[in-house]
Amino acid sequence: MPIRATTRGPPRCELQMTTPHSNDVYAREVVMARIGHLIRRKQREIERITRILRGLFDPSQVHAPEPGRIKRIILIGPYARRSWYEDSRTIEFSDYEFWVVVNHPLFTDERCWRWARATIDRELGNRCAVDAEIYSKSDIRTARAERDTFILDRIEAGVTLYRASRDAPLPAPDQREERS
Repeated sequence: MPIRATTRGPPRCELQMTTPHSNDVYAREVVMARIGHLIRRKQREIERITRILRGLFDPSQVHAPEPGRIKRIILIGPYARRSWYEDSRTIEFSDYEFWVVVNHPLFTDERCWRWARATIDRELGNRCAVDAEIYSKSDIRTARAERDTFILDRIEAGVTLYRASRDAPLPAPDQREERS
């Protein structure tokens, strides 16, 4: 008697066996599509850094008049401009540059980002250099009012990896996973 498989569809590897979240518009495929011009390894690193920044942002470290939220995460620099380089012979490579926009100036405090930065350094520090600049919404409004081309040009040329008004929050299991 032949043995029949009880599942339908193509076989899946263990990494794909996690239950999909139908309401998770922030699925890794969405972020990776936004940076589809990069090689897969770079896409995975950028997606992982974005998840760490979102999952380990700790607004409880400061007292603010409103709950802390990340409004936007933008990839800027050579990886957004498609001008990145990597030379394995000289071990020179482009840095990842992220700009994170939060809803209140108090959440730009380093204490809110200490855990995220430590995790990025621990997980990716020997493979890539990561620079994360934190701005508040009011910083961006001021830049627009003053026509600060340094900030505005980078935001315009950057790749938005996460936007609170468009993307769903991280599912609860991912946040717990990040903090453990």
